[in-house]
Order: sequence, then structure tokens, then C-alpha cells
Amino acid sequence: MPQPFIYDRQIHFADTDAAGVVYFANGLKICHEAYEASLAAANINLRTFFKGEAIAVPITHASIDFFKPMFCGDLVAISLKATLLTPASFQIDYQIYQPEPKTKAIANATTKHICIDAQRQRCSLAPELLQWLELTTI
Repeated sequence: MPQPFIYDRQIHFADTDAAGVVYFANGLKICHEAYEASLAAANINLRTFFKGEAIAVPITHASIDFFKPMFCGDLVAISLKATLLTPASFQIDYQIYQPEPKTKAIANATTKHICIDAQRQRCSLAPELLQWLELTTI
């Protein structure tokens, strides 16, 4: 059975706002880093994938809920699980938590993605993306 992909990361000063906590948009940026790392772990060429020449996979929805603050120097883990929604779309659910000792979620986020062709019409997900989904779907 596939396991969620885990991405470990340290919170950087640049991730924080004037109050010293992770700025909300940077929480989503950190989740996107985990997404990119999971694609790379599945042997998807990131340069080609994000170039978007034949197909593109834009985010159509993003949300994040914070349950406690994250500060510069904190070590976090981001767990991601992907779900196929339609032949042309998928959703990724993220959980950010402290890995040692593993804590309840610090934040939960969701992104929804749709596959489009060069004419910006919906199209089926590429085989390599379907394979990635199989690896990250619980």
C-alpha cells in the first residue's frame, strides 16, 4: 500500500513575517516544495514538467489552516497525499507537523490541480503523473 510522501524542512527567516512566524502564503510555498520533491522522487523531470509546453498542471484552488505558529529554526515535516478527482484533475492534502516527537498537525493545506493542453483545454493527466498519483495515493 502506498505511503504518504514526507518532506523534511527547516523554517527559514525568509519564511516569517514581522511577528516572527511563518507568513500564511509561505505555508503554501512550503507545501509546494513538498509537491516538487515528491515529483522528483518519482523520477519526473521538474524542468520539463514545469515548462508546460505540451501540458500544464495549474493550481485551481489552494487553502491552508494553521493550528499553531512556526518559527525560524523549527524543523517540520510535510506529509502529502494525492487523490485523483477526475481523469484531468487531482487534489493534494498536506499536513505540516513537528517530526520529533511527532505532534498533531501544525497546519493542514489543500491544493487542487487540473491538467490542460497548449490550447488551455482540459486534457487527461500524463502517464507519468498518473504513476506519481499511484505512489502518493492512500
